[in-house]
Amino acid sequence: MNEIINQHLLFVINPCSGVGCINWEERILAYLAPFQHQLTFFNLTKNTQHNNLLEEITKLQPNIVIAVGGDGTIRFVATCLLNINIPLGIIPAGSANGLAMELGMTNDLAHSLDTILTGFKKTIHAIEINHQICIHLSDIGLNAHAIRKFEMQQNRGFWGYFLASLKVLWNTPKIKASLEFNNQVVNTKAELIVIANCTMYGTGAIINPIGVLNDTKFEIVVVKIISLFEIFKMVFSHAKFDPDKTVVYQTSKILIKTNKKAHFQMDGEYLGKVNQINATIISKAISVIVPVQK
Repeated sequence: MNEIINQHLLFVINPCSGVGCINWEERILAYLAPFQHQLTFFNLTKNTQHNNLLEEITKLQPNIVIAVGGDGTIRFVATCLLNINIPLGIIPAGSANGLAMELGMTNDLAHSLDTILTGFKKTIHAIEINHQICIHLSDIGLNAHAIRKFEMQQNRGFWGYFLASLKVLWNTPKIKASLEFNNQVVNTKAELIVIANCTMYGTGAIINPIGVLNDTKFEIVVVKIISLFEIFKMVFSHAKFDPDKTVVYQTSKILIKTNKKAHFQMDGEYLGKVNQINATIISKAISVIVPVQK
């Protein structure tokens, strides 16, 4: 789409995202100074609730709401834009920016702001999981345990996550689970079960090679055995998974039950332990501004 002047842009900033302290408001104001747009900034705190942001959106009626943060921040903002005809812009600013990477965004602020001003709208689905909205990836097991460790340590970014993963790699028990979907029940043991709206983690590892953001299905990826060769496929070669180690199912609705509570994360945020997951697709959930029309 061509740039439209005099837009009202609402920037929702998570100052705690990513590595280090960046004055996003100052940098955004400096870049957009030559343009004729109305800019409003809304800073998230630990006490900010969805209703607080929703009230601000309802009051201001901006043309675009921009999430400045990682996948958790984007999920927070996207939840407030469900059933509202206002597109979502993204400035990747998290430790890992999986959805932004999926959509072709970069960590360059100029690229992000140019995309917001001149990009294209893409309607994507989301997943309702245990009454919350997932826009990227959720999982139970090994990765969620690593995210818990990551949130507790001082090291941030990719290497911080890598160190956290090493800490839990050999001491996370396998999950015994039943998967009820598509009129069948699959009983399995797994290191990791992913409820995938997207294809890749923020590290670039492709966990869900058949995912499409604007279809009518999401994927369940069951990683039965963690192996270096399967990890190599996910990160580098993108070859087909070994079905004895990794299986991918497609569905629009699933019930997952585990024999014991397992670590659970959604869009990069650790949410505790669960022994049941209800997931249902939300088709055409939100409109996101992307750099390339697809």
